[in-house]
Amino acid sequence: MSTPPDTALQPRQRTVAIILPLVSAGLLLVFWQAVVNGTRIPEAILPGPLVVIAELLASLPQLLAEARVTVLDSLIAFAVATMVGVALATCFTFSATLRDAVHPNLVIVQLIPKIAFAPLFVVWLGVDAPSRVAFATFLSFFPVALSTATGLAATDINALQLCRSLGASRWQTFAAVRVPFALGHFFAGLKIATTLVFIGVVVGEFISSNAGLGHYVILASASGATAKIFAGLIALSLCGLALYGTVAGAERLLLRWWWE
Repeated sequence: MSTPPDTALQPRQRTVAIILPLVSAGLLLVFWQAVVNGTRIPEAILPGPLVVIAELLASLPQLLAEARVTVLDSLIAFAVATMVGVALATCFTFSATLRDAVHPNLVIVQLIPKIAFAPLFVVWLGVDAPSRVAFATFLSFFPVALSTATGLAATDINALQLCRSLGASRWQTFAAVRVPFALGHFFAGLKIATTLVFIGVVVGEFISSNAGLGHYVILASASGATAKIFAGLIALSLCGLALYGTVAGAERLLLRWWWE
C-alpha cells in the first residue's frame, strides 16, 4: 500500500508534540516554585519542585523497589485485559446475537463507578496480588473490547465485498481485512487501558498491599510527608508514561508497516 498523504508532516508534528508539553511543564514548575517562594507555604502543605526533586533522588532506591511491584502487577493486568478485550471483540464480530445480548450489559456495568467494586475483589481473592490484578483487568478491558469491536465493524464495505467475490472464508476475511482496518481502533483502546490499569493496581494497593507505589503514597500520607507523596506520584506517572509510550511506539511501527 502507499503511504498516507500526510507522512511528510509527521516529523515536524512529532517535534512540536514533544516540545510543547515540555515547555508547558517547565513553565508550570517555574510558576509552582514562584508561588511557594512568594507565599512561604509550609513544606508540609505544598513543597516546592526543588524539594520534591531532592526527595525523589533521595528515595530513588526505595521508589524503584516499590515501582517493580506496581509495574509487574500492571503489566500482567494489561496483558490479560488486552487478551480478554480482543477475544470479546472477536466474538462480537462473528456473532451479532452475542453482541446484542452482552454489549448493553457491559455498558450498564461501565456506568457504575468501578472503584466501588474494589472491596469485592479483596473479599473474593484476598489481599494479595491476584485481587489487584483482577481488579485492574476488570477496570481496563472494556475500552479494548469496545474500540476493537468498533474497528472490526467499521471495515471498508468494498474490501469485504471483494473478499466475498474471491471466495474468502470468514476467518480469511477477518485476518486479512478486518484486523488491519481495526488496528487504529485497537491501539486507541490500548492507550486508554494503559491509564486505567495503573489506576486499578494503585487503588488495590491503597486497599490491601504492603508494597508498591500506592502503598508508598499511603504511608507517606499517614506520616504527613508531602514531598514523599509527590515523589511517589511522579514515579507513578513515569511508569504510566513508559507503558503508554511503548504502546504508541508499537502502533506507529505497525501502522507504518501496514501502509507501506
